[in-house]
Amino acid sequence: MPSLTDVAGIRVGHATDLVGLTGCTAILCEAGVTASGEVRGGAPGTHETDVLHTGNPNLLVHGVLLTGGSVFGLDAVTGVMRYLEERGVPFERFDDFHSIARRLAS
Repeated sequence: MPSLTDVAGIRVGHATDLVGLTGCTAILCEAGVTASGEVRGGAPGTHETDVLHTGNPNLLVHGVLLTGGSVFGLDAVTGVMRYLEERGVPFERFDDFHSIARRLAS
């Protein structure tokens, strides 16, 4: 069965905490890709997903982090942002705001 990691330039990592019954999955493309997304549910916890709406400028996404919607899940994005920054992954300006979470949505 084909895998997301079969796509050149895409890397996927996952961590599970069996004690806390939680986990997260990071999907990275350091070169950047055009992405779109939709958020559903009554009370979703998201981080910068508005940049994925189809009406926004064509911005590059360098990673997506899938987590639980708790504050701990939302905070996990900090580690991915740091990882990309340490590797010099470029970020764009969106209006007058810097980085918009380095184009990272969780």
